[in-house]
Amino acid sequence: MEQLWAPWRLEYIQSPESAGCIFCLDESTADDQARLIVARGKHSFVIMNRYPYSNGHLMVSPYRHLADFSELDEGEILDLHRLTVVCQKALRDVCAAQGFNVGWNLGQVAGAGVADHLHVHIVPRWAGDCNFMPVLADTRVIPQHIERTYTLLVKAFSTY
Repeated sequence: MEQLWAPWRLEYIQSPESAGCIFCLDESTADDQARLIVARGKHSFVIMNRYPYSNGHLMVSPYRHLADFSELDEGEILDLHRLTVVCQKALRDVCAAQGFNVGWNLGQVAGAGVADHLHVHIVPRWAGDCNFMPVLADTRVIPQHIERTYTLLVKAFSTY
């Protein structure tokens, strides 16, 4: 029997539920690396998913704590879309992504883990990446350590 080493999963399983919103940021950038904040825009920011569906799974969120699209102003809408486009470019450059799943889970019943703060998911995909592991073993294989992916993405974002 082969073993799959994924030590970050135990941290997720054993961690207490967070009291605050993971998408609510202050103006200080001192904790950006620890929080996996890849880039900050004028009205929104890019954060890595700490427990990703695939390597390089990113999320773009407005700074304002909003749950509904109708509450976004024009600047937020444009910045969210602009950063989502930049995420796609960065993931192509850094991870050689061949495709993407991009989407919003609006509301808890729609699958939102954080239902009260809008965020869009950008999940890179590759030919053949849906193998037997998620189907039979309920396990995702992430081929690169999240800290290495973070470093590469921050560098890529600084060039756009």
